[in-house]
Amino acid sequence: QVRLVESGGGSAQAGGSLRLSCVASGYTYNHYCLAWHRQAPGKEREMVADIDSFGEATYSSSVKGRFTISRGNPNNIVTLQMNSLKPEDTGMYYCADCRLNYWGQGTQVTVSS
Repeated sequence: QVRLVESGGGSAQAGGSLRLSCVASGYTYNHYCLAWHRQAPGKEREMVADIDSFGEATYSSSVKGRFTISRGNPNNIVTLQMNSLKPEDTGMYYCADCRLNYWGQGTQVTVSS
């Protein structure tokens, strides 16, 4: 049973930083892609960034240059470093398998102006 557990998040002022972490467990194979998605109130969920097992990352245009996704050691830990935060970054952030088969419970990020 694959399990994704997020931590981090919280509140920050515009221009500040937050760091999210996701620990994946239960995979029976070593190579898998993980992603961060977010959902703001009243808006659809959007993909923020993803990273494959080789460290190749992609970002949405709204966060590129401000957010950095990385895999730790061991590589079942994925972090999202969020810098230069904006109020529009507010939302629930979810760690997910890139195939969208598995999701974490989500962690709230609130950015005030």
